Amino acid sequence: MSTDSRRDAAAPTPLPDDLSTEAALLRLTAECGPGKSISPMDAAQALITEAEWQRALPVVRRVAVRMAQEGRLLIYRKGKPIDPAELRGVYRIGAPRDE
Repeated sequence: MSTDSRRDAAAPTPLPDDLSTEAALLRLTAECGPGKSISPMDAAQALITEAEWQRALPVVRRVAVRMAQEGRLLIYRKGKPIDPAELRGVYRIGAPRDE
């Protein structure tokens, strides 16, 4: 085995781009249904290999915050929607509620 093929085999999976992350968030929140939410881990695991999903969490967070600021998603903390600018710690992601 050459050095190049060993390096390729050990190379980490590329991080998901914003567009694929956005599509995954919309699909997963729609699948979970109204009034329900997903964890960022669910989205990360849908985007990248099982062994490396934690690397996708910053991408999921960044895209979820942007989408929440645009009104396309809700971010929950302790079961209540929060202002995405105030996101700290553990959170969940859900589809906007029908008013």
